[in-house]
Amino acid sequence: MDLWTILRDIVVLLGASLLVGGLFARFRQSPIVGYLLAGMLLGGPGSLHAVDSAREIEAISELGVALLLFSLGLEFSISRLKRLGAKPLIGGVSQVCATIAAGLIGATLCGLPLREAIAIGAMVSLSSTAVVLRILMERSEMEMPHGNNSLGVLLTQDMAVVPLALLMTVLGGDGQRGEIVWNIFRLVAMAGGLVAAFVVLNRIAVSALGTLTLHRNRELTVIFAVFTGLGAAWASHAVGVSPALGAFVAGMLLGSSPFATQIRADVAPLQVVLLTLFFGAAGMVADPIWIITNLHLVAAVVAMILLGKLVIIWGIFVALGQSVRIAVATGVCLAQIGEFAFVLGSIGRAGSVVTEATYALIVSSAIVSFFLSAILVPRAVRIGDWAARLFGRGVSQAETDESRQCPPDVVIIGFGPAGQIVAGNLMDRNLQVMVLDLNHASIGKAQQWGLRAEVGDATQHEVLENAQVAKSRVVVITIPHHKSALAVLNHIRSHAPHIHTVVRVRYEAFRDDFVIAGADVITGDEQQAGESLSEHLNAWLKLTFGESNSREETHL
Repeated sequence: MDLWTILRDIVVLLGASLLVGGLFARFRQSPIVGYLLAGMLLGGPGSLHAVDSAREIEAISELGVALLLFSLGLEFSISRLKRLGAKPLIGGVSQVCATIAAGLIGATLCGLPLREAIAIGAMVSLSSTAVVLRILMERSEMEMPHGNNSLGVLLTQDMAVVPLALLMTVLGGDGQRGEIVWNIFRLVAMAGGLVAAFVVLNRIAVSALGTLTLHRNRELTVIFAVFTGLGAAWASHAVGVSPALGAFVAGMLLGSSPFATQIRADVAPLQVVLLTLFFGAAGMVADPIWIITNLHLVAAVVAMILLGKLVIIWGIFVALGQSVRIAVATGVCLAQIGEFAFVLGSIGRAGSVVTEATYALIVSSAIVSFFLSAILVPRAVRIGDWAARLFGRGVSQAETDESRQCPPDVVIIGFGPAGQIVAGNLMDRNLQVMVLDLNHASIGKAQQWGLRAEVGDATQHEVLENAQVAKSRVVVITIPHHKSALAVLNHIRSHAPHIHTVVRVRYEAFRDDFVIAGADVITGDEQQAGESLSEHLNAWLKLTFGESNSREETHL
């Protein structure tokens, strides 16, 4: 197709996405819904046919997902990835296997043949990296427990794309067993070699460019960012690995360099454009006329998939020891069908494993699930709260009576560096101190100090009630994530307005939120840093120019 035709279609799609996405944003809805709707109306079957380059735009837009993972990787060092723990990764493997099994059983009960039933299970087992991570990053929820869980599961699913693609090929009857085993071995070897190459090239590039001109030439940072992100995606695709996963690894390795913050900012504009094209291209896959004609069937399939995946993920993470609230919030985030279902479906359709009708149904259900996820994911925490109140396991009366024998004087929520400093200043006082934190290592450290400490999500009212926060004298909230800290403060103000509250604010931009919520004392990280700098500067001025701090008097 002519280059200028493709460019025209891109401009038309971006313009429509701007208009419809802006309209949805105006009414406080996710603009992603607008991007999907714009693509559905402009291109593909049953649309206005204003865009003819659907396949070309889809190929270009896939780079947006890769850059999204690359940007996320820049925020994750290897040590931080380890801190995610094994639970999200174990949960991801368990979820993929359990969803394939559930899809197989459901499709078989509907009368489909075994091969097609397995293929359907594989297609619906994956969630949408683009939808979920985009929304969680926009809402600053990646640091929250359900955000960490979602990231771990999505990374596991990205790693599962290649084995699932091979599974679809096997179901199609292409290739002998020995050839398939060789392909798997080759992919694993090439993936390992690719990671090693990323490590070496990352060290060489950062060292060489940092020593030479990267810090003095602004444009070189941009070129280096795009070269690294897109180059990693291309290299991964060339060896048969998920481009998004390869881009994440490259970004993670680069995340420990001094240029990570700047590179993340440089990639952001291109990432936004490509992701907008991705959602528009995803919308063009659907046939609105087919969806309307078969609305009852699509609605039934979407409902079964959303509820089925939610229940599966909920059960897995509860079994892994997480609370009902976090498990349900994670399930809400990951309940949709992912964009890789289109890829697996295309392989299955080419191998006559999946019929045209089944492919159309799964693709249409995926698009509808995208729409619903743009509405549900921002409300995942709220839905988790509701589920915890409805299904959460209560505390026995004996446990409640025992825990309430000695209410704490001071409750410290969050036992990071700030919480530890507060606790250290209270050690020589005759006070009962309670620590609440979700991090087991932090709880262990608090217990080593001789403090009463419990693992609990303080944004959940039941946890605060069980910890007898309402009977304490003062609550110190040191959680760095402002939305979580604000949720804790709102719970305390609603149920125990008499308690003196001291809140740590990481950024001054959020100070007014805590003032409105009723915090008694607010201390900001930026304010303390400024005061410390000011004290140092005053001391230096006095030492240099005398007590008057005046150059004029010094000259006199």
